[in-house]
Order: sequence, then structure tokens, then C-alpha cells
Amino acid sequence: MEHDISFKRINQLAIPALIGGIAEPLLSTTDLAIIGNIDHHAIESIGAIGIVGAFLSMLVWVLGQSRSALSSILSQYLGANKLDAIKNLPAQAIVIIVSISFLILTISYPFAKNIFQFYNASGTVLDYAVVYYRIRVWGFPFTLFVFAVFGVFRGLQNTFYPMLVAIIGTIVNIVLDIVFVYGIEGYIPAMNIEGAAYASVIAQIIMALIAGYLVLTKTEISLKFELPFNTEIPRFVTMVLNLFIRALALNAALYFATSYAAKYGDAYIAAYTIGWNLWLIGAFTIDGYSSAGNILSGKLLGAKAYKTLVKLGNQLIVYGVLFGVALAIVGFVFYKPIGRIFTQEPEVLAQFYDTFWIILLMQPICAIAFIYDGMFKGLGEMSFLRNLLLLSSGLVFIPVLWFFTKLDYKLHAVWIAFFLWILARALPLVVKFRKKFLPLSQQPITK
Repeated sequence: MEHDISFKRINQLAIPALIGGIAEPLLSTTDLAIIGNIDHHAIESIGAIGIVGAFLSMLVWVLGQSRSALSSILSQYLGANKLDAIKNLPAQAIVIIVSISFLILTISYPFAKNIFQFYNASGTVLDYAVVYYRIRVWGFPFTLFVFAVFGVFRGLQNTFYPMLVAIIGTIVNIVLDIVFVYGIEGYIPAMNIEGAAYASVIAQIIMALIAGYLVLTKTEISLKFELPFNTEIPRFVTMVLNLFIRALALNAALYFATSYAAKYGDAYIAAYTIGWNLWLIGAFTIDGYSSAGNILSGKLLGAKAYKTLVKLGNQLIVYGVLFGVALAIVGFVFYKPIGRIFTQEPEVLAQFYDTFWIILLMQPICAIAFIYDGMFKGLGEMSFLRNLLLLSSGLVFIPVLWFFTKLDYKLHAVWIAFFLWILARALPLVVKFRKKFLPLSQQPITK
């Protein structure tokens, strides 16, 4: 059986996934760009959005791993032509994940101030962070629902509908951001940072409604929860738990980065927030090819097409690195204008421009790390991903951050730590993949 992994087929999956993947970071980045240009406490507002964004990203990444687990299982069953056996799995998985999200929302809401004090927020930044979070967190369950539905579509080798949902959500968010933050004289008062939060929540609810409609009308997957649990639920839960631990390790790095940046001062946390959101956009853009690797690798593994799988891995490295280099070039060409999109504050721009080059240089390495990360999720290698993140965060990121902070490198310490952290993630993934699948690809095909 021939499996299409041509440049055209990869891009049919990657380009819609690329556009769809940047929806969540674009929600925060849109808030940031608009809030950064208000007249009232702009620096403090940027810092607050950065701190809340770090915490919400942690929650989304921890529980949003259901997307990868669902995609992996569905694509493997699709490759083995056994999809009917797991048609009730997505609804059960969604109920489990969304229920947990409401539990976390209920627990975290009253302790918002304590949470952000833990991130070294204080004064006006802390006050704004609490206000922003207590509105924005209501979109959290809807975001997880959308992520899970995206996992269903990815498992079915479809990235078009997730892209469609993401585009609509992003447009709605941008329009509502402008209206709510700045207001419409005589009709809607300017709500500043609260307006940005309301805009994001409404956009996330609309995305959830559209995603649910599409999965019900465009696939054979039901969203009706039924018992007994599917036999793959234990594997799904195990995958999610492994990815849960992995995401905690990832967010330990993010916590230390955000906490240290906040400790340096308001201008530093604001500059870090802009850099981090741009890093996220780069990461989620490259994630288009990671998604293609995730989708195709699971299907190829299910079909035991190992030679094609190795070929796919080789092709994706080339595409990803070229894409990462292109992102870096664009960033260097528009270096100054990019900063001024987010703020006009001289002290913030000075810190941003002083470190943005490090973010740009790491883009090709990010491409390799993210693409192989996606492939390993598609292959179901969640335990390896868990261990790799634990080691790279604990033995690389945190010690490097501490060392360069002691040398008073400030934001340079944060981004140097991120660079070496990404390198420590990328290389072992490539080595492990080739070590495991090269021998399998050379075995004779058995029917």
C-alpha cells in the first residue's frame, strides 16, 4: 500500500495546521499589542498579561495534551483500518478533560492573588493580573474542548476545519479587543485590560460552538457520552498522564523564566512578555509541520510502513529548518517595527531589542525539536517525551538560568537558557527516532 508523504500532501496538512495552531498565542498577543498602546498603565498591563498568560499556558498545555493523545490513537486506528472500534472514545475523553478544567477553575479562582504573587507579581501588576485572570479563566474549559476536537480532526487526517475555527476565533478576538479595550464613544466604555479579557473569552466560546458543530456534521464521530468506557481509555489516560508530567516540566521552565523576569523589574517583565509571545507564535507556526508529522507518523505506524516513516522524518527536518530560517530572516528584517507594534515605551523597547536576536537565532533548532516532538506524540512515545522534558528542564534550563542570572545577564540569562533547553530537546529526539526506526525500515515487508 502506497502512503502519500509528498511535499504537496505534507503541506496540505501543515499549512492549515500552521494557521490553526497560532490561534491560542494570537489571542494573548492581540491582547498584548492593543493593551500595550493604551494611555493608562500600559507597562503594568503588559506585565500582568504576561504573568497570567504564563499561568494559563501552563494549564492549557497540561490538560491540552488530550489533543495529542486523541490524535495519536485515532490516526493509528485509521492506519490499521479499525476506526469503528474507537468512535466513542473522543466523547469520553472530552468529558474527562473538560470536567477536570472546571475543577481547576473552581479551585484557582479564589486564590488568583496568591498564585500571581508566587510569580513575583506585586503592586499594580498584581492587581491587574488578578482582574485579567478572573475574567480570562472562564474561557479555559472552552479552549480545552476546542483542543480535543482539533485532536479528533488531526487523527482523521484533517487540518482544514481546525484552521477554519482558528481563523474565525482570531478575527472575533481582534475586533472585540479593539471595541472593548478602547471603547466606542457614547456606546461602549473603554474597559482597558478587562476588555481584553472579555474579548478572549467570547472568542473562545464561539470557537467551541463552531468546533462542536463541525465535528458533529462533518465526521462520523459522536460527542454523546456513553458507557462503558472504550478499551483505549486506559491508554489515553496513560498518554495524557505522561504528557501531563511532561507539561509540568515544561512549565517549570516557563515559571522560572517568568518569575526571574518579573524580579528584574516592570520593564523587564514587559519586554520578556513581548518576546515570549513572539516565541510562541514562532513555535505554533512551526507546529504546522509538527502537526503533519504527528498525523502522518501515527497512520504510518498503524500501517507498519516503517520505510516511509523514516523518509517522512528526513523530509520534515529539511522543511522545518528552512521554515525556521525563514522566520528568523523575517524577524531580523523587521526587527525594530516588531517591537513598536507592542509598545512605545523606551525602557521596554530597549530591553526587548537587546534580547530579541536570541529568540530569532533559535528558530531553526525549535523547528527540529517541535517537529520531532509532534512525530513522537503521533507514535505514542509519550514516556520518552516525558523523561526528555524532565531532564532538559531540570539539568539544562534551570541551572543555566541560575548561572547566567548570577552573572547579572538578566533577560539574556532567560533566553540563553531557552536556547540551550531547545537544543537539549531536539538532538535526543532525532537520535532516538533514527535508532528505533532505521533498523525496522530495513526489514523485509511482511503481509
